[in-house]
Amino acid sequence: MKQIFLAFLFFGLSAGAQEKISNELTFTEFLGYVKKYHPLVKNANLEISKSQANLMMARGGFDPKIEVDFSEKQFKGSEYYSILNSSFKIPTWYGIEIKAGFDNSEGVYLNPQNTLPNQGLTSLGVTIPLGQGLFINQRMADVRKAKMQMQLSLAERKLQAIVVLYDASLAYFNWKKNFNEVALYQEYNQNAQIRFKGIQSLIIQGDKPAIDSVEAGIIVKNRKLSLEDSNLKLAKAKLELATFLWLENNIPLELSDALIPEIQLEFTIQESLKTNALLNSDFSITNHPKINALQSKIDMLNVERKLKANMLLPKIDVGYSYISEPSYIDNYQFEDYKIGLDFYFPLFLRKERGSLKLAKYKVQESEFVLDLEKVQLTNKINAQKLEIKSLLKQQELIKDLVQDNLIMLNSEERLFSFGESSLFLINIRENNLVTAQLSKIALENRFYISNSDLFKIMANPD
Repeated sequence: MKQIFLAFLFFGLSAGAQEKISNELTFTEFLGYVKKYHPLVKNANLEISKSQANLMMARGGFDPKIEVDFSEKQFKGSEYYSILNSSFKIPTWYGIEIKAGFDNSEGVYLNPQNTLPNQGLTSLGVTIPLGQGLFINQRMADVRKAKMQMQLSLAERKLQAIVVLYDASLAYFNWKKNFNEVALYQEYNQNAQIRFKGIQSLIIQGDKPAIDSVEAGIIVKNRKLSLEDSNLKLAKAKLELATFLWLENNIPLELSDALIPEIQLEFTIQESLKTNALLNSDFSITNHPKINALQSKIDMLNVERKLKANMLLPKIDVGYSYISEPSYIDNYQFEDYKIGLDFYFPLFLRKERGSLKLAKYKVQESEFVLDLEKVQLTNKINAQKLEIKSLLKQQELIKDLVQDNLIMLNSEERLFSFGESSLFLINIRENNLVTAQLSKIALENRFYISNSDLFKIMANPD
């Protein structure tokens, strides 16, 4: 009878673990919420909008322009002068500017050079840079760099989003780890309570010494202490996880106590993070966001270098405008024109040559960083793949270790039921089992984090 009672007493070791629990917040669902609603992910998307606005600003340098300059002076009933200068300018890509204008002036004290026919003068001309600004100028450079900034922003958006998703993943794994530890301590706390009551009953019957109740009580207190500490860690982990859960209109989402982490996460995490295919194949870093970002920066620096090199050329702007009275615009006369020449050239070019050298050094510096980053990324990916494969093997070993400790505990309990063991030995076996199960939980957490590290290195949040 005593053997049956003890068998029933210790049967609760694995009971309760087989019950299926609903209300899972799966890892994939959690990442979906973070990608869609987290403010920092939205903020990363704003980088693209900002680069589009910069491109619009750069293209504004080629917008047609209307200019009107009018001045008039009246004094003691006399019109000293009335001068109107108006123009319509069209900047083109290669620095050439097309200009149409209309000028009119009149007055008693008009400057002779401003004297025009009564109907005014129309003009149509072009300004061409023959040195600086013909093949590249500041407006062209701004547009080119703005387009490259678009590519840079796309890469930076991925890099910013991946950091948020990585931190969110760590928070989820920490929640799951603490949840599993609480469940473990709840189970063994319940077992310790049952064992303590059973020992008290055996002491009353005279089958066990009274000192066994003290030892069983110590185990109960230790289990309660561990459970309380685990509950505290779980509560803090829930609060940390809640910082990544948002709804539309930037409304923070509270984590319900009924929600639990994904139970079978070890079978789905690699699919969720897209690391499963990488473990069996090589990963090309050619389209890696960090490589693309560095390459875009180098391209922008090269544009700046070409602009600096163009400054070594003399500044020669030649302008020609055909002029005529409005009524004669259909009768082209070669002798009616305005022509201009603007020439500028520093003798030593020390400022320009220094700027060009600095631009070249910046390009070289960025290229060195790019080469280093390629090697580092490749090595990080290979190292992470090795770690994941090793953790998979370690998980198999720790599962066997847990099973062996469970067998040892069950054997010790059977010996105890026959009076051939002691509560002290049972507690040792159970502590070893708890330690092995905690190691299993910690190893699972390392496996999740390792996959998340690889996900971060790949930098592909989409």
